Amino acid sequence: MGVIVYWIIIGAAAGYVGTRLLKIDLPLPQTIALGIVGALIGGLALRVLLAVLGVAAGFIGAILGVALLVFLYKKYIDKS
Repeated sequence: MGVIVYWIIIGAAAGYVGTRLLKIDLPLPQTIALGIVGALIGGLALRVLLAVLGVAAGFIGAILGVALLVFLYKKYIDKS
């Protein structure tokens, strides 16, 4: 249960940072959802680094996951 809360918190923070870095303006719920999904994708992909570098690797992975999702969002969904 604690792991889920961890990913929600990390995901929300990563969503905020990722959307600001990539200069995309989304409503708060979408930013948080994007961050959580990105955190799951990036966090799972970088699980090995987490064992080596600690919590910082999970946050970096979450931001990378958000960056990927924002890129895909801008390419396929956001037509403005």
